[in-house]
Amino acid sequence: MPIDVGLDLVRIADVVEALEGAHGERYLARIYTEREVADCRAESTIDAARLAGRFAAKEATLKVISSGEDGVPMRDIEVRRTASGKVHLELHRRAAEVAAAAGIRELALSITHEAGFAAAVVMAMRSTEPD
Repeated sequence: MPIDVGLDLVRIADVVEALEGAHGERYLARIYTEREVADCRAESTIDAARLAGRFAAKEATLKVISSGEDGVPMRDIEVRRTASGKVHLELHRRAAEVAAAAGIRELALSITHEAGFAAAVVMAMRSTEPD
């Protein structure tokens, strides 16, 4: 079974800047699902490092499922966290269609944060070689 790997690195300061800008709420609504935003909230603030990790995960996922011309919205890729803290991916709508068409059977995700950066690695197992 072929395996593809996607990796992305995001500066947490870039996410902070997007949140503090004039279009901070629009940024959240365009990129993240309601569940992701809720998972990144801590009382009255939002954890930019967690958001950056999710952004990196979405970009890494796009690298393994999409040619870049498939029109996959970022909100169609959702990072979920279990009660134990482990993260995993859920694909919705267009992302799920594109992944299925690419023969992707399973995705694995790891996110890390360190020294002002968040990184994510996504591994995709395919049932077939991509076109």
